[in-house]
Amino acid sequence: MAESNDLKRLTVRSVKWNVVDKLSTQILYALTGIILARLIAPEEFGLIGAVLVFQAFAALFVDSGFASALIQRKEPDERDYSTIFWFNMLMAVGLYALIWLCAPLIDQWFHGNGRLIPLTRISFLSVILNATGIVQVNRMVKQMNVKPVAIANGLGLLLGGIAGIGLALHKPNAWALVWQQIITAGAKSAILWIIVRWRPLFVCSLRIIRGFFAVGFGVMIQSILNVVFQNIYSFFIGNRLGMVSLGNYTQADKWSKMGSSSISAILTSSFLPALSAVQDQPHRFAGIAGKIHRTTIAIVIIGFGWLVISAESVFHALLGSQWDRAIPLFQLLMLRGIFVVLSSLYCNFILAVGKPKLLVAAELVRNSGALIALVATIPFWGQPNGLEIMIWGQIAASAITFLVIVVMTARVTYRRVSQYFRDFIPFLGYSAIPLSLSYLLIASYGHLNPWFSLTLSISPIALYLPLYRLKKL
Repeated sequence: MAESNDLKRLTVRSVKWNVVDKLSTQILYALTGIILARLIAPEEFGLIGAVLVFQAFAALFVDSGFASALIQRKEPDERDYSTIFWFNMLMAVGLYALIWLCAPLIDQWFHGNGRLIPLTRISFLSVILNATGIVQVNRMVKQMNVKPVAIANGLGLLLGGIAGIGLALHKPNAWALVWQQIITAGAKSAILWIIVRWRPLFVCSLRIIRGFFAVGFGVMIQSILNVVFQNIYSFFIGNRLGMVSLGNYTQADKWSKMGSSSISAILTSSFLPALSAVQDQPHRFAGIAGKIHRTTIAIVIIGFGWLVISAESVFHALLGSQWDRAIPLFQLLMLRGIFVVLSSLYCNFILAVGKPKLLVAAELVRNSGALIALVATIPFWGQPNGLEIMIWGQIAASAITFLVIVVMTARVTYRRVSQYFRDFIPFLGYSAIPLSLSYLLIASYGHLNPWFSLTLSISPIALYLPLYRLKKL
């Protein structure tokens, strides 16, 4: 009983600081993004979007899935942490050297006319800076002590945001975004080293790396496929449609992911350690997984639904009119985000029981669907609504993946498929009335001041709260 109470206390504390972390960082990220989006043209954001495609892969290979393996392992020691730290650093430096050499090829693919070469080489310094703090973050997550991570994230974003805005006011171009990124990464890692006070041993054991390989490799392959799924469209949009279209898509994708990535990160950091601790107790695991699932559904349906309905007012109020082309893209990407968040949650359930091979299978399904959708929609890209058609393909691929992963998850998490689907029913009903009212208000008054229409549209959401409380999660 004492062990159960301790786990509950640690979980509650972890959830609290994860919420503080994600809310504070997303607020800072949003405020900075709003100001920069008003100052910098879509084409400049397109240049950074091209670089971020490759940065996502670099960050993934630096970590190699071992961070998740550290969290999944019950009792890692100092030699484990130190080995992973030095492995991460070696990978970061090696990848930076490779990207330095490949920068002209990246510029050529995206038709950057030489502009992407220096941008790529400088911006990738953030990969090395981020690598220095990966183990510190995972030590804190493993101990379910997220407070230092929240402080480092918040201060890092604040310092990077100030630098980026200052540079954009002086000269509004892609370099302001590059230096914002580098200063954020450097400040975050420096603060982690100061607060956490952990120092690696001079140990890098191949035996330890091999020990983490079983879980870490599966997670890495799953993550590689996930990054492919998330970035394959940017890769081809930049090549086929140019930097302005890529800038609009990147902006829509960024804002749509703010909610989905935050929710996924909170659930992973807060609940994965707790689920891993009871992975050999089927009844407790099923109970905890069910509560997490219902909580996620309750948040995602109402939140994402409202953002789809009020997207035009949100963009006009926050970003002005220069991003109007991104609004329909954002609405569709928010619909896709519902499937993405839930699929990510199920993958965390699978990881918590130590079944990384299923994660690879799930990502193969998702990427196969994404590739088929990409090929099927390419002939429509030249049409005025070509990007929207492309995203409808993403939605279809994500929906299919969601259905497949539900079945996979039910096989290993001690809950039936029917239980997972029954969890949706009450929350779909509870959200129908407030979302319908919000839609009617936007349709009637959306042409007025955007702040006024936003206030009107969000007021019916208050109806959801008492209905939500009636449902015992």
